[in-house]
Amino acid sequence: METLIERAAGLDVHQATVVACVVIEQSGAKTKRETRTFGTVRKGLEQLRDWLEASGITHLAMEGTGVYWMPVYAVLEDLFDVAVVNARHIKKVPGRKTDVSDAAWLADLLRKGMLRKSFVPAKEIRPIRDVCRYRRMLVQSETAEKNRILKLLETVGIKLATFASDVFGTSGMAMLRAIAEGTSAAEAIAQLARGKLRSKLPQLQLALDTVVAEHHRMMLRDQLSRLDGTAEDIARYDRLLAEMVQPYMKDIELLCTITGIQRKAATEIFAEVGSNLESFPDDAHFASWAGMCPGHNESAGKKGRTRRRRGNPYLQSILVECALAATRKKGSYHKEKHHRLKARRGAMRALFATAHTLARAVYRVLVRKEPYRDLGAAYLDAKNGPAVARRLIDRLLALGYDQQTILQAFPNPRPAIQGPD
Repeated sequence: METLIERAAGLDVHQATVVACVVIEQSGAKTKRETRTFGTVRKGLEQLRDWLEASGITHLAMEGTGVYWMPVYAVLEDLFDVAVVNARHIKKVPGRKTDVSDAAWLADLLRKGMLRKSFVPAKEIRPIRDVCRYRRMLVQSETAEKNRILKLLETVGIKLATFASDVFGTSGMAMLRAIAEGTSAAEAIAQLARGKLRSKLPQLQLALDTVVAEHHRMMLRDQLSRLDGTAEDIARYDRLLAEMVQPYMKDIELLCTITGIQRKAATEIFAEVGSNLESFPDDAHFASWAGMCPGHNESAGKKGRTRRRRGNPYLQSILVECALAATRKKGSYHKEKHHRLKARRGAMRALFATAHTLARAVYRVLVRKEPYRDLGAAYLDAKNGPAVARRLIDRLLALGYDQQTILQAFPNPRPAIQGPD
């Protein structure tokens, strides 16, 4: 096989060490190979960088496993063409696996042009991505804490969730704090209700009339304290993100034009992909990378069952949430398409199909720098007008209407009416 890169290196990255194999091939000379091991502390990585630079290396490859590759990538990306590759794509023959052979195998595959780079956002986008991911983790922690509080209330016998649509609203939080601080009179706690909830005072008194043990009050105090602290952290990171994304507001505003995507979701999507999507040839490749479409499993002309690739789990969850919102937008293409697919393929397949459509819309909006234009609920009927008309005519015939009545009701040009066989 023809060699495409004359000076290449493969890195087998671990927590404490990096095994580097340098392969240099020059015309008329024997191929030179050299392997060294370096530490993963900054000094060791700088020694690795200096050695690779002195060897004249232009390209290098390493597996993108865990987070161990990230500090190595940060030190080397400015001087070399670094390829972070999926470990599943470079499996060797079993039984001959060592750190040295893995590094050499990576170098050989890179030299022959047999590796496909994984997508790594630009350097200026990665801090935004880190903050967004941590903020998302805080939101998940906040949700988990709320679930623990609801479980504690049910354990004690407080049926506040039965009558309050939002236990963690203004009224609900006031009642929870009163319970945690030792208030035991149900009437006094119920009087803390505000707004429309005051119309349910008799029911609230019955729901709050129970005996709360002291250890349950202590647990509730601690849970509310953690909930307040997490809410403050989320607000702080929201302010930080607002400052970090200021230079990219045009892209975020374009993402907000897509049905189902609001400002926070647009910020999270942008943090995962950035504004430069040249790594993806088209929107279909981008959707595949995101893990929003099935794979291919075909042999001898037969297609087998396939599963979605793992993709980017953060981007997947955001797109699915946005798809759920898009399916509830009245008069939108996504709602109409979702309901048609749901009837034939089920709710989950229809939801992921909508998320797949949103992923492709994200790519087109960021690449073309143009706002998203919703096709509208009538698009599918207009696209398949004759087929829709035939189905409706068949339905009328099935309901007992004769052809003459249908012709009188629809005198304009139309598809030929065919009666039942």
